[in-house]
Order: sequence, then C-alpha cells, then structure tokens
Amino acid sequence: MSLPVVPPDPSPDPKIARDLRTLAQFIRIYCRHKHPDAPKRPPRIRGFDLDALRIRKLELCTPCGKLLAHAFVKRAHCPYSPKPACKHCQTHCYQPDYREQIRQVMRFSGRKLVMSGRLDLLFKLLF
Repeated sequence: MSLPVVPPDPSPDPKIARDLRTLAQFIRIYCRHKHPDAPKRPPRIRGFDLDALRIRKLELCTPCGKLLAHAFVKRAHCPYSPKPACKHCQTHCYQPDYREQIRQVMRFSGRKLVMSGRLDLLFKLLF
C-alpha cells in the first residue's frame, strides 16, 4: 500500500519566504555584477515555487543558480526557531565551499544594497 503524495505547502512561512527573497536578491545582484558575460537562465529549484515566493525575473549563471539552490534548501530546513544569523550559528549547515561563496555574496551585495539606500538591510547585514 503506497502513501499519497503530499504536495508542497503553497503558502510558505512568511519569515522563511522573506529570507528566501532576500537570498535571491543578494545572489541576483552578485551574479549581475560579477558574472555579466556568463549565460544566464531562470533557476529551477525542486520543491520551491519562485512565483509563490514572489521572486520574479530571476536569471542566474550556473554556479550562482547552484548556490541559490543550496541556500534555499539550507534555509528552508533550518532546525532553529528563531533562526540565528548564519555567522552566529553553532552548527554550520552549509558545505565549506558554499559557505565561503555565500559570505562573498553577502559581503558584496550587502554593500551594494546599503549604498543604494536600502538602510533596512543594514541591520540584517550587521546582525
């Protein structure tokens, strides 16, 4: 006897959805500035509906798409509630190479967003 397949929840937790949108925005900015000539395509991340998360017109190169997929999975399955900032977390769930990449992305994109007037992200960047 097989169990019925449960479709993914169409309305994700608002805090997780906001964090996923922020991750996508940071990686979008990084990819646009650091890989301008690389071929880009919309990422497909199994188990995540980018339209339901209100993430539109996202096109990334292959390495940035893989980083986004890894970041989405790790954020969505974080065991802590409330979720601490990754830099303050006791258990680092990112693989070492992805961890260094996401640190570079956050550092680069955070500065770009703050300098463009997104002061609301300054708090998230620092804490």
